[in-house]
Amino acid sequence: MPDRIAVAVLNWNGLSLLQRFLEKLEQDSSPLGKVYLIDNASSDESIAWTKENIPSVEIIQLADNYGYAGGYNKGLAQIEEEIVVLINSDIESTPQWLQPIAKRFEEDQRLGALQPKILDLKDRSKFEYAGAAGGYMDHLGYAFCRGRLFEDLEEDQGQYNDYQECFWATGACLAVRKSAFNEVRGLYATLFAHMEEIDLCWKMQLNNWKIAVEPASTVYHLGGATLETASPKKTYLNFRNNLIILFLNLPSFEAMRVIFSRLVLDGIAGLRFLSQGKLKFLFAILQAHFAFYGMFNQLYRERIKRKQKSFKAFKGVYQKSIIWSYFVQKKKKFSDFL
Repeated sequence: MPDRIAVAVLNWNGLSLLQRFLEKLEQDSSPLGKVYLIDNASSDESIAWTKENIPSVEIIQLADNYGYAGGYNKGLAQIEEEIVVLINSDIESTPQWLQPIAKRFEEDQRLGALQPKILDLKDRSKFEYAGAAGGYMDHLGYAFCRGRLFEDLEEDQGQYNDYQECFWATGACLAVRKSAFNEVRGLYATLFAHMEEIDLCWKMQLNNWKIAVEPASTVYHLGGATLETASPKKTYLNFRNNLIILFLNLPSFEAMRVIFSRLVLDGIAGLRFLSQGKLKFLFAILQAHFAFYGMFNQLYRERIKRKQKSFKAFKGVYQKSIIWSYFVQKKKKFSDFL
């Protein structure tokens, strides 16, 4: 196994979360893991509290709030370990959680990214929204998970306890091989937050790295600590960033076909918000599309630096519509259709 794994917590004004979770993370990660705190220019007492209470944590102070993508890009540039776990500050770790992760990276030198099983801290019997037991995607670019379809969270009864390659691993607790991370130029900072881990995993696969989930390692996620789940800002970022990663990583004709289909389906989602009186969410979808189209020149310059392959070339892609399966056929569990 690797001699040491870096455990990198990204923080922005998250003092209450550090007070709740950081000491346990440091204890559960020892002796294999070295814990780093990457701070996105917090204005609270996060750094002072950490220095006083957990001095073994190494602090990397950034000059501004660069978001998830930019913050980790800059932070990882200052970390020497080859295996780095990017972990949210609202994650509760478990004893010896790093050992199964380290073992998988040692056994498979083409493994680029890996996540543990993510359970819900608010209801420990269920999978958590952000990652569950591995990330998947359908042929129209809708992301979902083993154990989570849209808002439906399954109970963890051991049904997804097998190690498995998948399409994406969650950014809430994302172990990466740093050489693979650097090879694909890290996280795409323009995304700022949300879906940047999907883009990273997609880029890694385009460069022949594997993505997987190791359920022998388990953590619990509080969720919603940065942006509320039902937030217009989160809706904006999710819809905009989904369009961006489709454009960047799919072949031209497939990208145009999928983005046109998403234009129609996103319009239906907007009408649904309108019928519910949720005008802020409708406007968030409209703003997301206008922002995406307005970024064309910038995105095209990024696209030509990348490889592109059809969805059909990847593991972890459902070659049908998750929308149809879930809403029309009423299939509410991952095991119902895969």
